[in-house]
Amino acid sequence: MPKYSTGSGGGGGDGDSCELCGRSTGNLRTANVAGAELLVCGDCAPHDDSRKQSASSGDGDGRDEPVSRRKRAAQRQAKVYDQAKGDASHWEEGTDYEKDRLPYLVSDYGDRAEAARQDAGLTIEELAAELDVEESDVDAVEQGRATRAGVGGSLIRALEERFDIELVDE
Repeated sequence: MPKYSTGSGGGGGDGDSCELCGRSTGNLRTANVAGAELLVCGDCAPHDDSRKQSASSGDGDGRDEPVSRRKRAAQRQAKVYDQAKGDASHWEEGTDYEKDRLPYLVSDYGDRAEAARQDAGLTIEELAAELDVEESDVDAVEQGRATRAGVGGSLIRALEERFDIELVDE
């Protein structure tokens, strides 16, 4: 069982158990783990924070030396960014979210759209058919959840044009 000490208590540091995993071994080394100086075995040595910080001489591919946490975080962020900038056509057939971005909307856009539709005497189904869009998208706009529903800016512009109302906050 691991001792989880800082290496300075009891026994003078000459024990034969890893202070991180508790494995008994005669081959222990000092490591800085989360700010604590511990005696660790070879299996726990990669957790040595001081070794990770000194990995700057490597090329960052993780093969020669461990990569620092900051560098790994930056690499992950770059990967996410690259994925976000990729071709959107494979996400959903026929939809390009980059070209049909939802603009900034006025705070009461849902109420305005619903009132305009009702004033025109249309149902959600009739309006959706007229604009050739999904009923669920029209419903999402009227309920004020266009962003969460992934409604495109083209529907917002079509509603503005059809009812001569302002939904976009410009």
